[in-house]
Amino acid sequence: MKPIRKAIFPVAGLGTRFLPATKASPKEMLTVVDKPLIQYAVEEAVSAGIKELIFVTSGAKRAIEDHFDKNYELEAKLKEKQQMALLKSVQNILPPDVQCVYIRQAEALGLGHAVLCAQNLIGDEYFAVLLADDLIQTQGRSCLSQMVKEHQKHQGSVLAVQTVRPSETKQYGIVSLDENHQIKNIVEKPEPEVAPSNIAVVGRYLLHPEIFSFLANIKTGSGGEIQLTDGIAQLLKVHPVYATLFQGQRFDCGSKLGYLQANFEYALTHSELGQPYLAYIKKRLAEMGE
Repeated sequence: MKPIRKAIFPVAGLGTRFLPATKASPKEMLTVVDKPLIQYAVEEAVSAGIKELIFVTSGAKRAIEDHFDKNYELEAKLKEKQQMALLKSVQNILPPDVQCVYIRQAEALGLGHAVLCAQNLIGDEYFAVLLADDLIQTQGRSCLSQMVKEHQKHQGSVLAVQTVRPSETKQYGIVSLDENHQIKNIVEKPEPEVAPSNIAVVGRYLLHPEIFSFLANIKTGSGGEIQLTDGIAQLLKVHPVYATLFQGQRFDCGSKLGYLQANFEYALTHSELGQPYLAYIKKRLAEMGE
């Protein structure tokens, strides 16, 4: 099979849940310890072999393009001050064989529409979709790398999934699986009493290119938007779609609580900050009588 070479990053959303922090800066540029969310997603894609990064943006997302571009003035200042570790950190955000492409989503018509905007750049090959505000921490192989392995095994589309509480099904696309983890049904944000399971799709997808023909023709769904879930529901009728119960911990950084949890966990494992941060946490808990 051909390797998965292209990934779409839908980053055109307004991030209203984080206002006023996102008034002038994209939510994907919110930092977890010392990297923006979008960089974690890009690093995950690159670790899985992705060579072309396709960002579906809006007019307010110039900061993302700047982040992955070269900053000559900053690099010159760091070099002049002999801050070589920092210089290396900004020079090596992307490997030299990885390229970025930016396209505009003219209207905010949903995730399915954002993916559809990249159709001409994908062509007839399988591709990945990563949502930056779903931050997935793993100890070994990244979530997308795990999915690529499943794709190679089954030669089909793959969705990352996790189990959620039954009361949470109305927040996710919910799937039912057969004994081989092939998806038989997918429903967007069902109420608990009608949900086919409590297995939820999270923000990682490997998709057959025929998804575009379905996205181009489906009617608007939940919230008056073109839902990627509805396109997948059509896709699995003609092509196999599998689920990966990934090994790792997901943080919903689209919510304030999930974002704070991510910062806590990533700080604990940070090579420089982990130990002093843990000592501070213990000190504060002692002071609070915990």
